Parts: sequence; C-alpha cells; structure tokens
Amino acid sequence: MSLRVAVAAPFVQNGTDRLRENEFVVALSLDRDWFSPDQATRLIDVATGEDLLSRDGTDLELSFDPATVTIPDDFVPDEDILAERSAFERVLDALVAEGMEKHEAVGAINTLQQELDVTIEAAAVVYARREGIDVSDLAPVARNALVGSED
Repeated sequence: MSLRVAVAAPFVQNGTDRLRENEFVVALSLDRDWFSPDQATRLIDVATGEDLLSRDGTDLELSFDPATVTIPDDFVPDEDILAERSAFERVLDALVAEGMEKHEAVGAINTLQQELDVTIEAAAVVYARREGIDVSDLAPVARNALVGSED
C-alpha cells in the first residue's frame, strides 16, 4: 500500500520509529521531493486518521515496525494518498493485503450489504470479521454510518 510506504519512508531513512514532525516533513518534501511541506503535513493528518502514526506533542510515532516496509528505489507516491479514505476503502485494503482478490471482496461485500440491508461500511466490517481480519478500529466508523442512516 503506497500510503504505508510513504509514511514509513522518513522513519526508515532515519532508522527509528519516532521523529519530530518537522523532520518527517523535511524528509518527504526536501530529502525525497515527494510532497510540498503542506502536503507532507496533510499526510500526517491522513496517517494519524488511519492509525499509522500517533502524535506525542511535536513527535510522531510510527504504529508499525518500519522494517516490515520495503521502499522500492523507483517508488513515488501518488497524491491521491493525501485524501482520507472511507471505512469501506480501508477494509477493502485490509482484505486485499490478506490475499483476497479485490473484485471478489467487493462482490461479497455488495452481496452482504443487500442481504443485511446496511451501509457499505457496515457490510465491509462484518465481511472482514467473518473472514477473520481484525478491523476493530473501523467498527465505530461503520456503526456511526448505521446510526446516521436511520434518519
């Protein structure tokens, strides 16, 4: 996943799982020339929203082992990673990361959504759980979508 790779790159570069926010921004904007400083700051917001990073004052801490990420030499992240992804997209990414074909997962989630008559987010979370994939961090998002859809 390119978001995970982009977020990990400054930590891998510095050999740590903790960086000051300005070091993270400099690594992505000046060292790698992947983003502008504003875009690198936006990436922090997206990554914290997806629990890839956590903030501790002015420090950022990576929530996964940077050694688990390989950064290809020719890697350049797409700017679309700066957009926050829906719970459905995040669950779908988790399913694909576990080896499921994307089109099969989408079809199964759509079928489940129709059967249960729930939002796509709720169906995605239920489906992932049935497949044994931990998406507990997204369950509140799916629940809120259900509560919000009752209007």
